[in-house]
Amino acid sequence: MFQTSSLRFRVAFYYALFGAGLSVLLSSGVYFTVQQIGHRLMDQVLLVELYEHASEEKFESPNTASIKGYIVSDKETSRNIPPEVKALPPGGHNITVGEVDYRAQVVDVGDARYFMMFNTESQHLQETKFFRFVVFFAIFMIVSSSIGGVILASRVTASVTRLARQVGQAEPRDADLSLIKLTTNDEVGELARAFDRYLRRLREFIERENYFTADVSHELRTPLAIMLGTVEVLEQDATLTAKQRERIARIRRAAQDMIELTSALLLMAREQQYSRDEPPGHVGEVVRSCVEKHLPLIAGRPIRMEVKLISEPDLLFERPLLEVVIGNLIRNALFNTKAGFVLLRLEEDRLVVQDTGVGMRPDELARALDRYYKGPSSAGSGVGLSLVKRICERYGWRISLDSQEGQGTMAVIMFTAAKSSLPLSESK
Repeated sequence: MFQTSSLRFRVAFYYALFGAGLSVLLSSGVYFTVQQIGHRLMDQVLLVELYEHASEEKFESPNTASIKGYIVSDKETSRNIPPEVKALPPGGHNITVGEVDYRAQVVDVGDARYFMMFNTESQHLQETKFFRFVVFFAIFMIVSSSIGGVILASRVTASVTRLARQVGQAEPRDADLSLIKLTTNDEVGELARAFDRYLRRLREFIERENYFTADVSHELRTPLAIMLGTVEVLEQDATLTAKQRERIARIRRAAQDMIELTSALLLMAREQQYSRDEPPGHVGEVVRSCVEKHLPLIAGRPIRMEVKLISEPDLLFERPLLEVVIGNLIRNALFNTKAGFVLLRLEEDRLVVQDTGVGMRPDELARALDRYYKGPSSAGSGVGLSLVKRICERYGWRISLDSQEGQGTMAVIMFTAAKSSLPLSESK
């Protein structure tokens, strides 16, 4: 069966449409041409008959099964001339007398007007038979063009279909894949060569990416692990002052954040894959862990951290990526809030992070999720929220921001693709 959007269907459809249109046009032209020829022949017969009788001294009205004639003049007028015939002006006419159709010719010769009529019943019968033949021919041509279109489409698109099937089954890592051998030296062959060049570049890119991710994983995680080990040793020093311990704790948090971010970025660089037996993760557990981890950022500030776990959904996700999402939203909320509260509300289909901070203007809100965009009061690199958006797109989630300057910001992550929005006033 053809799909209505397939190339084969379109080729067959337009070929059949062209054949149908051409057959209808030719059949109509032939039918009307034959009809006009018949009228011309009848007119010629009538004129010859008319002038032949007009040349006689006394008009003898023909009265056969096919031809009838009449005359109207000052000296002579046919007695049985029908009124509708007598009223005809000079020229050719199609009239009906009683229930019989006629082709009439009216000619003025001298002071007399001659009427000659041809019975067209037999002519109409022949035209009807010919019309049926023309309709049968048109239907035959339409069916033939449709069948021919299907056969032609299958032959024309065979190489394209074969190439599409091979490309659909191809994997970028298939080193032995070659598409050129599937086609000849035509347009499809050129398309296959273009695909081959693209696949070769794609393999080279994947190889470079594999080397890069392996190097990043080793070269960054190793020094970060050394830094964490050194920080743990320093924290055991009893001679440290409170200020020094605070600074060391900041170093430890920064190093730990760097390890988690590196893991998240490496996960983002990989193709998302799940096994059928992989159990879903508990979102509420990750929320509690992230909140506990970021509590030291409050550090005596007049900020209240609130967590409302209305529901605890289970979803398929990579924990480091969800921690990056929640951690970025919490840090942004804490950084932009001088006093008030930061609320995390987890529901069955969404996670809401709301603060009473400085908020954003409409122009800032429109660009907040753009990569490298930083607000006037931002001290970051402009990557955090754009990374959150990319992670949400990875899982098919939807992130939306609602903010008013001076009143705070609310970030909503929908765990489904359905559109949803919450008013800013819904905070408690």
